[in-house]
Amino acid sequence: MVPFLISVVVLAISLLIVSKLPTGVEVDNPWIALIAGGIIGALNGIWGLFPDAFRGIIWLFSLGLIPLLGSIIVFGLTAWLIEGFRLRWGIGSAILGAIALSIINSILVFILRQTGLIAI
Repeated sequence: MVPFLISVVVLAISLLIVSKLPTGVEVDNPWIALIAGGIIGALNGIWGLFPDAFRGIIWLFSLGLIPLLGSIIVFGLTAWLIEGFRLRWGIGSAILGAIALSIINSILVFILRQTGLIAI
Protein backbone atom coordinates (compact mmCIF):
# COMPACT_ATOMS: atom_id res chain seq x y z
CA MET A 1 0.00 0.00 0.00
CA VAL A 2 2.86 2.39 0.79
CA PRO A 3 4.43 2.08 -2.69
CA PHE A 4 1.05 2.94 -4.23
CA LEU A 5 0.74 6.02 -2.00
CA ILE A 6 4.25 7.13 -2.92
CA SER A 7 3.36 6.62 -6.58
CA VAL A 8 0.21 8.73 -6.17
CA VAL A 9 2.15 11.59 -4.55
CA VAL A 10 4.83 11.48 -7.27
CA LEU A 11 2.11 11.45 -9.95
CA ALA A 12 0.40 14.41 -8.28
CA ILE A 13 3.64 16.40 -8.25
CA SER A 14 4.20 15.43 -11.89
CA LEU A 15 0.68 16.59 -12.78
CA LEU A 16 1.28 19.92 -11.10
CA ILE A 17 4.48 20.35 -13.12
CA VAL A 18 2.71 19.34 -16.35
CA SER A 19 -0.02 21.87 -15.65
CA LYS A 20 2.62 24.62 -15.62
CA LEU A 21 3.88 23.61 -19.07
CA PRO A 22 2.13 24.76 -22.28
CA THR A 23 0.38 21.41 -22.80
CA GLY A 24 -3.21 22.55 -22.29
CA VAL A 25 -3.55 20.60 -19.03
CA GLU A 26 -5.17 22.56 -16.21
CA VAL A 27 -5.22 21.50 -12.55
CA ASP A 28 -7.09 23.74 -10.09
CA ASN A 29 -5.22 22.85 -6.90
CA PRO A 30 -2.92 20.23 -5.32
CA TRP A 31 -5.84 18.23 -3.90
CA ILE A 32 -7.27 17.78 -7.38
CA ALA A 33 -3.80 16.71 -8.57
CA LEU A 34 -3.62 14.17 -5.72
CA ILE A 35 -7.02 12.69 -6.62
CA ALA A 36 -6.08 12.62 -10.32
CA GLY A 37 -2.78 10.96 -9.44
CA GLY A 38 -4.68 8.28 -7.54
CA ILE A 39 -6.99 7.60 -10.47
CA ILE A 40 -4.14 7.56 -12.99
CA GLY A 41 -2.11 5.27 -10.72
CA ALA A 42 -5.03 2.89 -10.25
CA LEU A 43 -5.87 2.75 -13.95
CA ASN A 44 -2.21 2.27 -14.89
CA GLY A 45 -2.04 -0.49 -12.30
CA ILE A 46 -4.54 -2.47 -14.36
CA TRP A 47 -1.96 -2.60 -17.17
CA GLY A 48 0.49 -4.01 -14.63
CA LEU A 49 -1.77 -7.03 -14.06
CA PHE A 50 -0.81 -8.43 -17.46
CA PRO A 51 2.26 -10.68 -17.54
CA ASP A 52 5.56 -9.02 -18.45
CA ALA A 53 5.98 -11.20 -21.53
CA PHE A 54 2.58 -10.15 -22.87
CA ARG A 55 3.29 -6.46 -22.26
CA GLY A 56 6.69 -6.79 -23.92
CA ILE A 57 5.26 -8.47 -27.00
CA ILE A 58 2.51 -5.83 -27.30
CA TRP A 59 5.09 -3.06 -26.95
CA LEU A 60 7.45 -4.67 -29.46
CA PHE A 61 4.86 -5.33 -32.17
CA SER A 62 3.22 -1.92 -31.85
CA LEU A 63 6.51 -0.04 -31.34
CA GLY A 64 5.10 1.44 -28.16
CA LEU A 65 1.94 2.86 -29.73
CA ILE A 66 -0.54 0.69 -27.80
CA PRO A 67 0.90 1.60 -24.36
CA LEU A 68 0.96 5.27 -25.45
CA LEU A 69 -2.66 5.03 -26.60
CA GLY A 70 -3.53 3.47 -23.24
CA SER A 71 -1.85 6.36 -21.41
CA ILE A 72 -3.74 8.89 -23.52
CA ILE A 73 -7.05 7.15 -22.78
CA VAL A 74 -6.26 7.02 -19.05
CA PHE A 75 -5.34 10.72 -19.09
CA GLY A 76 -8.55 11.69 -20.91
CA LEU A 77 -10.69 9.46 -18.71
CA THR A 78 -9.21 11.03 -15.59
CA ALA A 79 -9.95 14.52 -16.92
CA TRP A 80 -13.50 13.43 -17.67
CA LEU A 81 -14.02 12.00 -14.17
CA ILE A 82 -12.53 14.82 -12.10
CA GLU A 83 -13.90 18.31 -11.95
CA GLY A 84 -11.01 20.75 -11.72
CA PHE A 85 -8.73 18.70 -13.99
CA ARG A 86 -9.25 19.89 -17.56
CA LEU A 87 -7.80 19.38 -20.99
CA ARG A 88 -8.02 22.74 -22.75
CA TRP A 89 -7.45 21.40 -26.28
CA GLY A 90 -9.17 18.03 -25.94
CA ILE A 91 -7.31 15.09 -27.45
CA GLY A 92 -4.28 17.26 -28.26
CA SER A 93 -3.90 18.13 -24.60
CA ALA A 94 -4.37 14.47 -23.67
CA ILE A 95 -1.57 13.44 -26.03
CA LEU A 96 0.82 16.17 -24.91
CA GLY A 97 -0.12 15.72 -21.25
CA ALA A 98 0.34 11.94 -21.30
CA ILE A 99 3.76 12.24 -22.93
CA ALA A 100 4.86 15.05 -20.60
CA LEU A 101 3.53 13.21 -17.55
CA SER A 102 5.44 10.08 -18.52
CA ILE A 103 8.71 11.98 -18.97
CA ILE A 104 8.40 14.09 -15.80
CA ASN A 105 7.24 11.15 -13.70
CA SER A 106 10.18 9.07 -14.92
CA ILE A 107 12.62 11.84 -14.01
CA LEU A 108 11.12 12.24 -10.52
CA VAL A 109 11.17 8.48 -9.87
CA PHE A 110 14.80 8.33 -11.08
CA ILE A 111 15.77 11.14 -8.68
CA LEU A 112 13.96 9.46 -5.77
CA ARG A 113 15.68 6.15 -6.50
CA GLN A 114 19.10 7.78 -6.69
CA THR A 115 18.59 9.52 -3.36
CA GLY A 116 17.39 6.28 -1.77
CA LEU A 117 13.93 7.57 -0.88
CA ILE A 118 12.23 4.75 -2.76
CA ALA A 119 13.36 1.18 -3.30
CA ILE A 120 14.75 0.02 -6.59
